[in-house]
Amino acid sequence: MFQVRTDLALEARELYHEEKQQEIPGVAVDQEKINDVTITRVEIMNEEAQQIMGKAIGKYITLECKALRRSDANLKDEVSQILAKELKEVVGNNTNIRALVVGLGNWNVTPDALGPKVASKVFVTRHLFQFYKKDRDEGLGQISAISPGVMGTTGVETGEIVQGIVEKIKPDIVVAIDALASRKMERVNTTIQISSTGINPGSGVGNKRKALNKETLGVPVIAIGVPTVVDAATLTSDTIHLVMEAFSKQAQKGSQFYNMLRELKEEEKYSLIREVLEPYNANVMVTPKDVDKIVLDLSHIIANAINIALHPGIDLKDVNRYIH
Repeated sequence: MFQVRTDLALEARELYHEEKQQEIPGVAVDQEKINDVTITRVEIMNEEAQQIMGKAIGKYITLECKALRRSDANLKDEVSQILAKELKEVVGNNTNIRALVVGLGNWNVTPDALGPKVASKVFVTRHLFQFYKKDRDEGLGQISAISPGVMGTTGVETGEIVQGIVEKIKPDIVVAIDALASRKMERVNTTIQISSTGINPGSGVGNKRKALNKETLGVPVIAIGVPTVVDAATLTSDTIHLVMEAFSKQAQKGSQFYNMLRELKEEEKYSLIREVLEPYNANVMVTPKDVDKIVLDLSHIIANAINIALHPGIDLKDVNRYIH
């Protein structure tokens, strides 16, 4: 299977299915649609599936909604509630959870600022538990949040910062939020992925750092990500595909021209484009022009979902009052 840059398990499964015309052995897939939101649950269950997909054994839940690019308050609330429900399923029934929320990314670069923006909107409570000398509360979890920045601005590996905090405050789980990369422009800023397997900071922009997962931190790491970029080769490949579709509709079926267009493989297309772009350092990362507004909206959705999922006594009305 050729390597198109993607952080989505859904897309890794699609790549295999398109090439082999069959499901991956050891992968369970379930899909559900709620109004405009499509939920796809992918579970990688064994090492064979892990090798094929290039993803760790675990659960990957993807929410897709093309309308997320619109400023629709009711839709954002609906997606927040759906995301909170899926997040609760991954976290489990822990009514007094201690969680560290980590907003990964560079707050000075808009497509990479999703994590820090989410962390700034999370309802943090650990200090209240310490001040009032409480061990538990029926309505609140013990939540901390941090935006560790990136090595280029701090000089410190993100994994080292998070590991030090985990050793000090000893949370039950870490929830990490980061920007991802997709193989399709249509999924940029319209897709949210939850995974139970952790994350590699910087993977969305092709700069993988030390992994944040149970093996490195000693506690389960739940990752939430949104693809905010694609590489130029992927964008060009998508564009060529759309042009081919338009041309093939005009060409007579069965003609040599039509058959040539239909038989051109994705692997050949992507590899050729990347080969042409690489010598000129032109395979850059691409994001929509209105990414600042979209990332702000997505940060509200994800922060709302985290607040609802980790605080048993908080609902959508409460979080909308808190986040502004």
